[in-house]
Amino acid sequence: MNKKMSADTNALNWFEIAVNDMERASKFYETIFDVKLIPAEMPGAKLAMFPTNGSNGTVGGSLVQSNRHHPSSVGSIIYLNANPDLQAVLSRIEKIGAKVVMPKTRINEDAGYMAFFTDSEGNTVGLHSYE
Repeated sequence: MNKKMSADTNALNWFEIAVNDMERASKFYETIFDVKLIPAEMPGAKLAMFPTNGSNGTVGGSLVQSNRHHPSSVGSIIYLNANPDLQAVLSRIEKIGAKVVMPKTRINEDAGYMAFFTDSEGNTVGLHSYE
């Protein structure tokens, strides 16, 4: 059966954020989002997965450390969910010494707000919230 992507299909179904130091990166993301990442391994790779319930259509992702993954401040940008309070996430980023490279910025009336930060590994990552 050939299934087409529809308007109610997530364009993104998994993401990986490349890291050089899994312990440092895990602590960084656990601190800014106030969550506990789930350690995992695959052949040749260490992962720390963001909590999600993939069976309900939500997008999952992880930090990943391997010879194939290299942190970068250029290239594709992923946007992580900072609902309900983008400013609170940005404040935690600044408190731990990371850099906010674009502050909370209104996209438009319907799309909410966005911001960019550089994580502990040198990746530029986006944040999105409706408030």
